[in-house]
Amino acid sequence: MTSPKTPTQAPRTLSIGGATYDLFVRTGSDVLREDHGKKILELPLGEKVRVQQVIETCGGGAANTSVGLSRLGCAAHFCGILGSDQWGQRQLENLTKEKVDHRATTVVEGETSSFSIILSAGSGERVILYDPGTNAHLHDANFDREQAATMDWIYLNHLHERSCVIEDDIAAMLEKNEGMGITWNPGGSQLKTGMKETKMRHLLSQTDLLVFNKEESLLFTGETSVETAMASLLNAGVRIVCVCDGKNGSTASDGKTTWHCPVADAPVIDTTGAGDAFGTGATWALLQGLPLPDMLRAGTINAASVLGAIGAQAGLLTDTQIRQRLTTVRLDVMEN
Repeated sequence: MTSPKTPTQAPRTLSIGGATYDLFVRTGSDVLREDHGKKILELPLGEKVRVQQVIETCGGGAANTSVGLSRLGCAAHFCGILGSDQWGQRQLENLTKEKVDHRATTVVEGETSSFSIILSAGSGERVILYDPGTNAHLHDANFDREQAATMDWIYLNHLHERSCVIEDDIAAMLEKNEGMGITWNPGGSQLKTGMKETKMRHLLSQTDLLVFNKEESLLFTGETSVETAMASLLNAGVRIVCVCDGKNGSTASDGKTTWHCPVADAPVIDTTGAGDAFGTGATWALLQGLPLPDMLRAGTINAASVLGAIGAQAGLLTDTQIRQRLTTVRLDVMEN
């Protein structure tokens, strides 16, 4: 694993993946119903449904993690594809405002940027209507290998199925640069492909921090329990495996010790971006050289802050804020 930087050296990070312009539409709880224990958001056809709030925000995995790492004091970079439309322009303006270097971004003329409509009924849970747009265009022809090779840490977010071709480039780059670290949050097509595929195992063997939710870990490994899933991933060469399980907290292991962290006692307004915030906080902790229990605390604290605001980025903490909360927020991380 890469060694932590001294306080005078801001770690250079590169978040690879998607950027999405999010339109939040908040309704009342009257559109919710229960069906066999599962909450359903029901919008009857032909009727008008009054909304309580409409909010526009920037989101998308790589955009979220690059903004999060920038706020935490890293020299953060973003690598993704945007359209030349108004949503792509707003993403660029937001990255600039958040002091994220976006020179590795490709802007495609005449294409539509990724866009989401997020329907929320006020309980924190939501339904996302999603168009991948230009996120589908990230591939080896426009992946900036030269810039990526100068980084201290790579944050690989969810990739569109067509973008998975760059995984070989990333694995080869990590193999060549022993001091470079990587956080990987697989999604979509990677989860369906599974860990037994040769390309997946090559990247796993180079991964410093692998972040999943419970369902993703089981799907990716083909195992039936989190414990066996984590063991399989550690055996594949991952340095630290972390599995988040909603209100049940998070568990992480380095193959020597397994730790569990409860969720923070905080209000839940919107769950969008909580996973990205957790991974960002955990990555920051590793770059600071903090031990695994504090890594779990940092991820949990950052995620709790995002859960208390609408949108994936509004609640992301700064370096000063997360350090302060690490000393004041009580989270009893226990060894399993």
